[in-house]
Amino acid sequence: MQVLQNRLQLKDFRLIRAIYETGQLAIAAERMSLTQPAASRMLASIERMVGMTLFVRHPKGMTATPAGEILARNAAGLLNGLEQTLQEVTAVTSGKAGSVRVGSVTGGAVAFVVPAIQKLKANAGAADIYVDVAPSDVLIQGLIDGEYDFVLSRLPPGTDSRQFNILTGRVEIIRFLVRDGHPLATRKKLRLGDLSNFEWVMQAPRTPLRHAIEEAFLSQGLPSPQETVNTTSLLVMISYLTSSDAIAPITQEVVELLGPKGFGGRIAALDLADSVVVTPYHLISRKHQMMSPLATRLRELVFAGLASGRHRE
Repeated sequence: MQVLQNRLQLKDFRLIRAIYETGQLAIAAERMSLTQPAASRMLASIERMVGMTLFVRHPKGMTATPAGEILARNAAGLLNGLEQTLQEVTAVTSGKAGSVRVGSVTGGAVAFVVPAIQKLKANAGAADIYVDVAPSDVLIQGLIDGEYDFVLSRLPPGTDSRQFNILTGRVEIIRFLVRDGHPLATRKKLRLGDLSNFEWVMQAPRTPLRHAIEEAFLSQGLPSPQETVNTTSLLVMISYLTSSDAIAPITQEVVELLGPKGFGGRIAALDLADSVVVTPYHLISRKHQMMSPLATRLRELVFAGLASGRHRE
């Protein structure tokens, strides 16, 4: 049996299966792109290796012996498994299957990662795609630890940028959300000073969005918001807004996602005279990292979206 395992080849199994299915050596030979004498010699060689007859010849064709039945049945499983394996390998190497893990800040996930995934899935339905939304320091540490193929993130202060491939991204414009019916909801061209005395719900200190808010107040000689609830959860933020007079800073992309009647018209965006902008986030991956074809395709689609967005601006 060990000799049989070592010597039978895929072409032998293909011939056995072809003869079994057709019952005719000539048709099996044609299916194999062989001449009939060549197929006959190959079958004779297989039977010598096996040490028994696999097919009984008769005037109307060939019938499998019990040993031939077993080999033909197992040949079908072997060849089907091989075909499935080759299909999976082809799908993975062409970027149509496999898995990819992406991390992103909120605005980047909404504006660029989601549309890129939708384009990718149009012809990569077997792909497993994982997306995490988190602050930049968490994303960069996850990238360093190998948790992500790439991220849309800012570089936290003190991070050595030389370990990364960095493709320039874009800035985020901050909008300010309140509940419908908020005292400021219908006012036009508000100043930051008009927002000072309200409660705020926003990201924690030292995050880029929070820093941008504090810098904006400081630049106008105003104290930073004092009464704050800190959260990175959009759902917590929205829930808090709908039941209070709090103000929540959020990126323009998320506001556009919510739409003019966000959460059933329960949320409104304030009209500010001056824009508040967060420092740019970038498309970042590790240098010398072997990225799968699927991850490479998704990164290219995200970057194409970023480039298109900058062009529109």
